Amino acid sequence: MVMGLGHVLGTDGRAWYDFWSGFGADIGGLAFLGAGIGLYRKHNCHVHGCWRIAKQQVLGTSWVVCHHHHPEGRPTAERVAEVHATIRATGHPT
Repeated sequence: MVMGLGHVLGTDGRAWYDFWSGFGADIGGLAFLGAGIGLYRKHNCHVHGCWRIAKQQVLGTSWVVCHHHHPEGRPTAERVAEVHATIRATGHPT
């Protein structure tokens, strides 16, 4: 074989052992890397160019933004209780 290419491709009669123990083992690592990137993009702030993880929903929209871009800033416990009471009083479905 030229430069051991048969070992890399698994065509040397060893039933793909060399492929899966060498280059093929990187496929699982790339899958984990892709899953990590996908999870980050799903939970990323909806503001373009923001790298922060989004945790706060903007009321009345489907946007989820970080505390920096939220219109009300970082909410306090009192503010959360106040908004919750207002929404419950108006009969808004949760």
